[in-house]
Amino acid sequence: MPIYEYECTDCGDVIEVIQKISARAPGRCEKCSGKLKKKISLTSFQLKGGGWYSDGYSETGSKADSPPKPEPKKTETKPSKAKKPS
Repeated sequence: MPIYEYECTDCGDVIEVIQKISARAPGRCEKCSGKLKKKISLTSFQLKGGGWYSDGYSETGSKADSPPKPEPKKTETKPSKAKKPS
């Protein structure tokens, strides 16, 4: 079950609640009976190891999906005006 954070709009107290996605949000702050507002917080989801992400979608994945490297610029050489030996 996910952990949700709620912040009181009156006292600013933050609480964490473990609840189902379909469960109702808590109604009031336990300290001051103020209204609670759901906070949007960071997730702890991380992709580690091999698998579909690192093999097919990451920048360090397969080289077939990476864009081609630009070719180095070619410099033009001008013919020298040296005298031909006789």
